[in-house]
Amino acid sequence: MKKTIDDIDVRGKCVLLRLDLNVPLDEGGVADDTRIRAALPTIRKLIDGGGRLILMSHLGRPERQPPENNSGARGKFTLAPVAKLLGEILGMPVRFVDECVGEKSKRAAAELRDGDVLLLENLRFHEAEQIKDKKAAEDPQLKEKKLAFARRLAELADIYVNDAFGTCHRDNASMLTVPQLMSGKPKVMGYLVQKELRFLGQALRDPKRPFVCLLGGAKVSDKLGVIRALLGRCDTILIGGAMAYTFLAAEGMQVGRSLVEPDLFETARSLRNEAGGNTTPLNSSLARGKVLRLPLDSVAAKEIKAGIDCEIVEGPIPPDLMGLDIGPRTIAEYRAVLGQARTVIWNGPMGVFETPPFDRGTVAIAQALAEATDNGAMTIVGGGDSAAAVQQAGLAERISHISTGGGASLEFLEGRPFKPIEVLDDA
Repeated sequence: MKKTIDDIDVRGKCVLLRLDLNVPLDEGGVADDTRIRAALPTIRKLIDGGGRLILMSHLGRPERQPPENNSGARGKFTLAPVAKLLGEILGMPVRFVDECVGEKSKRAAAELRDGDVLLLENLRFHEAEQIKDKKAAEDPQLKEKKLAFARRLAELADIYVNDAFGTCHRDNASMLTVPQLMSGKPKVMGYLVQKELRFLGQALRDPKRPFVCLLGGAKVSDKLGVIRALLGRCDTILIGGAMAYTFLAAEGMQVGRSLVEPDLFETARSLRNEAGGNTTPLNSSLARGKVLRLPLDSVAAKEIKAGIDCEIVEGPIPPDLMGLDIGPRTIAEYRAVLGQARTVIWNGPMGVFETPPFDRGTVAIAQALAEATDNGAMTIVGGGDSAAAVQQAGLAERISHISTGGGASLEFLEGRPFKPIEVLDDA
């Protein structure tokens, strides 16, 4: 167990709070404030406790953009709109400084009073933020660059708080090097990280059964580690999305122009053999780790286009078509499995849900999860697309927990260690 913000006194102290404010922007404003609102309980607790908050986060991938898009407060990836919206939500000024390390940030931090909030500029405007420890170990110059950057952040505060679950699987400077450098100072987790670890941890340690995992998305390669890790834990794994066609093609089925990963055919066959395939009747008792179900039918079309004519295909998909969503038979079967479940983890959409009519499978699964929750199951949704589908369907309030970390939740389910969590103070 790690200490949380409930275990420390922040009054009069500068608190360096790492958040995941990687929100979508639209025309200079915040298009979706979900991640901002997820951070509010921690922010308000620290404000009420008299802390002097210094917020830091990344936003987007500015390193992949032309230089003109990365010019501080004028850039495409500035956190300035986030500071503005956060201030409106909190009903108080949130000061913004257009750098994260430097004289301006030092001065702004020193001027904070109890209960004040300061947001630093996008951490990823600095190359050092994303230097991996492995590369730093191989290159002394990179190591010093990362340490120097982290040291300047660490010097701003008396306390470090990690509430950025979405990046807890990364060894970024702000996530790992900064708390490592804050020797002798409190290093704890916020409420969001605590909540994520509680829900995901319980699902892995002591799930109520049947325990069902629903995996979708484009590529098997993205979910390979999770499938392997969960085969021995889950009662059933349901596969959807384009990744299903790699499994189906590996078994010799014609899948038309559907997205597949031929280099994973052998791996897919091995996983199916280990799992036992679609062999257990729906009305039988589920045998742990022995059932991996694939779609029985698909919604297929010639291209991904809103409103295009499509057809339901059972079995081989014609050469000129591609599978773009699960079909009605699959929806019915998956809903039946989810109806029996007591613990459900869902990561990845069932089809190209952002383009109707290929959203029906994903929406149907979201509705099935909401009904399972109503019936007492613990349901966890992870991954940006899955979470977005639940939100768009208006079902978020009927899900036990919506994870804010897609990649992080996957790696947690795989059982990988999170060094940014390990470095925090033990309770």
